Amino acid sequence: QVQLAESGGGSVQAGGSLRLSCAASGRPFSNYAMGWFRQAPGKERVFVAAISHSSTGIAYGDSVKGRFTISRVNAKRTVYLEMNSLKPEDTAVYYCAADLNPFLGVRVGVSDYDYWGQGTQVTVSS
Repeated sequence: QVQLAESGGGSVQAGGSLRLSCAASGRPFSNYAMGWFRQAPGKERVFVAAISHSSTGIAYGDSVKGRFTISRVNAKRTVYLEMNSLKPEDTAVYYCAADLNPFLGVRVGVSDYDYWGQGTQVTVSS
């Protein structure tokens, strides 16, 4: 079992920055990959970023490349999402997720992930 808890969401004006955190408990954190997804009202949950268990593999969704940075500190059992140059279209609930199969590389599908946090709201105003 893995429990995930996001924090750091909030409201910000366009062009601003936020840093999301996701704290994990349960299985050894260094054994699984982590991802961030987001879901806007009335839309599907979509991939934002992912990082392998050892941080050697990283992937980003096209809409956030160059603006968002994913990182992790295994000793703190925490994954981060640094979000810069935020746009109104980044408004969504952001979820972190754990992929317990580290041997398949960094994956981007919602169904690839085994455990999910409750989500944190990010609102970007124009």
